[in-house]
Amino acid sequence: MFTAITQSQIYVLDQDEAIDFYVGKLGLEITADVDMGFMRWLTVGVPGQPDRQILLEKPGAPAMSEETAEQVRELMTKGALGGWFILTTDDCRKTYETLLKKGVEFTEEPTERPYGIDCGLRDPFGNHIRFTQPKA
Repeated sequence: MFTAITQSQIYVLDQDEAIDFYVGKLGLEITADVDMGFMRWLTVGVPGQPDRQILLEKPGAPAMSEETAEQVRELMTKGALGGWFILTTDDCRKTYETLLKKGVEFTEEPTERPYGIDCGLRDPFGNHIRFTQPKA
């Protein structure tokens, strides 16, 4: 049946601020930035891996009414609504130190797990991000 997951979506309140965070701090790259008139289609991904993208979508039309979008924005601001995803890295502790120097705020320091070493952070919009150094 299916052969891949190519795109996922998370909500952000400001797409330019999202670029600053996801590209400027995390080192992802913009894979699409298209003004579609009714919305801005903005995706990012790991450099060199264009087959897997994350849509950084502002709550609003065409996916939802303005009333619903306002409710989503309010929940995001309270930290009650947020997506999540996991990235992999070859060196969790080094990546952690690099991002810490860039001002990224972490929710959990690198920790040994049965599957490897991982840690957690949140983006400026309340989305949860983890990155993992898988066990060799």
